[in-house]
Amino acid sequence: MQQYQPGAQIVGEEAQLEFVKLYGEILKLRNILTSFDDFENDEILSARDMQDYQSTYLDLWNERKRATQSEKESIIEDVVFEIELIKQVEINVDYILLLVQKYREERGDGDDKELRAGISRAIDSSPSLRNKKDLIENFVDSVSVKGELEAEWRAYVAAQREKELAEIIGAENLKPEETARFVEAAFRDGALRTTGTAITKVLPPVSRFSKDKNHSAKKQRVIQLLGDFFERFFGLSSR
Repeated sequence: MQQYQPGAQIVGEEAQLEFVKLYGEILKLRNILTSFDDFENDEILSARDMQDYQSTYLDLWNERKRATQSEKESIIEDVVFEIELIKQVEINVDYILLLVQKYREERGDGDDKELRAGISRAIDSSPSLRNKKDLIENFVDSVSVKGELEAEWRAYVAAQREKELAEIIGAENLKPEETARFVEAAFRDGALRTTGTAITKVLPPVSRFSKDKNHSAKKQRVIQLLGDFFERFFGLSSR
């Protein structure tokens, strides 16, 4: 990996393709070696470098997904991304809260910029936390000096969830109570159900005199918005 600097942008599809292949091999090798007790003290890459490389790897994975959706051709399109191997050892919310607690204890009257940057790197290296980055970082910047951290976190997540859902309801003129029930069922079941009559109950009634006859497009837009909302908040308030 010496030709690739941790955290640096990789320019050119050929270089990106080689990086994806190389980091994929590292992930597979680490997956094998972690079963040996001696491996823990023989890591070739530091934890920080691994997070930076993994962040770049996930950036390219997301770019590949966007290119596929837009039918844009890319030489990275056919390469296999080892995302499942990343998920096996993925950073979770509990780990981030441990870092936040350490940050709160060590910054004192000032800011520990290195530890604060480490929280951001950890989030960037996690497939499931990346779309929650602004939520977590805003919490880090607003957390009290003292107080029960997990209670503050749960209250913060609940308030943000309520605020963002209200914004969707207002923007799309959805039925508030039906939408709240629909979303709560999704968090309870662990999945957003987009088939059946449940999703149609949250939509505003369509008048036959309305100029907006594209009810199907409205439904798909709402499904996309609520789906993004669900992915953003699912799993955050862990306890």
